[in-house]
Amino acid sequence: MKAQDSHRDAAPKQLGFYIVTVSSSRYAKKERGSRFRDESGDIAEKLVEKAGHRLAGRELISDDKAMLEGSLVKALANNEADVAIFTGGTGVSPRDITVEAIQPHFEKELEGFGELLRSISYAKIGAPGVLTRATAGLIGGKLIFCLPGSPDAVETALNIFMGDIPHVIYIARKSP
Repeated sequence: MKAQDSHRDAAPKQLGFYIVTVSSSRYAKKERGSRFRDESGDIAEKLVEKAGHRLAGRELISDDKAMLEGSLVKALANNEADVAIFTGGTGVSPRDITVEAIQPHFEKELEGFGELLRSISYAKIGAPGVLTRATAGLIGGKLIFCLPGSPDAVETALNIFMGDIPHVIYIARKSP
């Protein structure tokens, strides 16, 4: 048996996911009490549950560094959360600061995740696919994703990796 197969067998079967949607426009609607849709957060939640995992928390915040860092602290402090998904704020506009707020906290960055997502996105939608700065990394044995806000990108990103997340968590928490 290959080491990766034994790791997958030993990996946790159910994980907790903390989902944070980063959208100034949706957050403003929420604060005004107006109706809004969070399609990306809904898709992430659906895929988490479809894979047999559970929701450990869910938030909608604005594109604001203090709010982003506050949500990261909540996700890391949540004993039920093994994975945090930040969706939105990974583009190239001046207000897209999710990566700048989260990435400096990574103990290890998984560069290949962003590279693969950009490659798949390029094949699907062409040049705009390379504009995302999606990334993933590890903090304190938890896996953190920074994903685009587009519902299709969230679905693509999570479908790439969902089956291997327990394996990543197992390795990240394994004693040397």
